[in-house]
Amino acid sequence: MNEMPVRSVNGFIEAIRFLTIIPLPGIPPMNEQSVVRAIPWFPIVGLVIGGALVATDRIVRPLWGDLTAAVMVMAIWGIITGGLHLDGLSDTFDAVMSWRSRERKLEIMKDSRIGAMGALALIVLIMFKVALITEATNVWPALLLAPMLGRWADCYGIYRFPAAREGGLGRTFNAQVRQQDLWLSSAMMLGAAWLVAGITGIVAAVFVLGVAHLLASWWVRDLGGLTGDTYGALCEIGEVVALAVLTANLS
Repeated sequence: MNEMPVRSVNGFIEAIRFLTIIPLPGIPPMNEQSVVRAIPWFPIVGLVIGGALVATDRIVRPLWGDLTAAVMVMAIWGIITGGLHLDGLSDTFDAVMSWRSRERKLEIMKDSRIGAMGALALIVLIMFKVALITEATNVWPALLLAPMLGRWADCYGIYRFPAAREGGLGRTFNAQVRQQDLWLSSAMMLGAAWLVAGITGIVAAVFVLGVAHLLASWWVRDLGGLTGDTYGALCEIGEVVALAVLTANLS
């Protein structure tokens, strides 16, 4: 009778531990099964991250202005996530923009060193985020929802597209994720998007879905499937798309 609530709580805790550096003492060591159980809760952890970003912006912006607030938000964004998805973004673009063979591209993604295309991708993405946060007239819905929508893009990519390698976390995710995991994460994402931003939140979700599908399709053709690094890239680019839609001035 109590198995489902317990699994839900455990999945949420595992998602926090996997996606952030928030300390959770007294929890058993992480394993592949516990991480897979966390997948439906990725968007909710995104909301937790978004809450920290909103708090940072509310504290810093009145004291030092828009640009300083945007830079501080980016610093907290990177710190609380341990740079997990930023690392995946740089590795992905170093590989897919190398125009090498598929096997060589997968080797490049394993290399801890950053190349020119990976550095460029990081710089452009961070500049886009800082610019969008700085120029927004009402930024808090975008800061709250962007991390959630980016992590939902990961849920979609994990379920919808094959893994590139045998073994590794990407293969484990893809092999064990269930359709109900995607439906649960989608329901929570859409509910939060509607409550926070109304129809604009739903439009942002649609744009994130479209971009995530196009990118994942490209990378599957290029790499033979997705990897942990490409999941990180999907998240980061999904966040930028969400910020752009949610801060757009259409008046």
